[in-house]
Amino acid sequence: MEINRKHAAQRLSLKGREPISNTNLLLAITVCTFFGMYGMAMGVWGGGFLNPQQFLDLFNNNSFLIVVACGLTIVMIAGGIDISVGGITALVTMVCVVYLDDKGGSVAGSLAIALGIGTAFGLVQGFLVSYLEIQPFIVTLAGMFFAKGMTTIVSVAPRTAEHAAFLALKQFRIVIPGIGSYGKTGNFIPARIELGVIIALAVVLAVFIVLKWTRFGRNLYAIGGNSQSALMLGINVKRTRFFSYLFSGVLSGIGGYVYLLHTGAGNASNATAAEMQAIASAIIGGTLLTGGVGNVVGTLFGVLSLKTINNIVIASGLREPYWQSITTGLMLCFFILLQSVILKIREGSASKRD
Repeated sequence: MEINRKHAAQRLSLKGREPISNTNLLLAITVCTFFGMYGMAMGVWGGGFLNPQQFLDLFNNNSFLIVVACGLTIVMIAGGIDISVGGITALVTMVCVVYLDDKGGSVAGSLAIALGIGTAFGLVQGFLVSYLEIQPFIVTLAGMFFAKGMTTIVSVAPRTAEHAAFLALKQFRIVIPGIGSYGKTGNFIPARIELGVIIALAVVLAVFIVLKWTRFGRNLYAIGGNSQSALMLGINVKRTRFFSYLFSGVLSGIGGYVYLLHTGAGNASNATAAEMQAIASAIIGGTLLTGGVGNVVGTLFGVLSLKTINNIVIASGLREPYWQSITTGLMLCFFILLQSVILKIREGSASKRD
């Protein structure tokens, strides 16, 4: 009798355990993949991969991509797409440089302009997609072309910021105590991170909180999973989708300013193909193109994984740009296939349990 009660308690305990969600499972795969790749690179190639500064440069060089990829993650979770983020980034860099140098503007004013440009694109594109129900690919493609064209109108020639206060902000570095490497003369060189990295990590944290603990975040997953069911549950699908594009636009404006903090240059060719890299990073991070599944922390590791594989390709002696494109394509295909297989297996297991 006692044994039967124990077995019954065990069955109830197992039944009460909730299986890991698709979002968390794909996140775990991405995180393990990144650390596995970087650990392999440290063991096989050593060199720069053993230098803490090179690891931190993954953040320094790609902080703007982390920001815009967070915006794309929000849109993709809701089942949409936004390919205008690269064009918005380029426009923000050019307008801000011209404002700072030619108009005698301030750093605060340039930041307000960046946010204003991103917000304007988010409002217009969100309205066209959500309320006029125009295909998001067409709307954001038009937005990308418009932003690129406006960048050239602002200035045909590339510009480099010379504003003293902005340059001081651009050159600001945060020293990581106790972490660094020794130079050829034996002096210790501490590791440093740029201001853009702090902004990028703050954005990741803010978006994580929004997706995890707000009604808006839950609504995004709901309409991405099944917009008709979400509508029947009383969710305002159009408004939620509109705000997803608004968030993406605002984050593109912030990403453009972070890009400017890193390069200090305005150019129509800035952030070329950034939208494709952001989409690839989100997918590698576990966000499904079909919507309803995704995690902004996974997107962060998706960016790091994408850039790590590029560094591995360069370390292997394949320095031609097309090799990086080939490896990015293969990596993206691998993760899409992996996601499909895992979700199919989990759907089959769930149907058997039912």
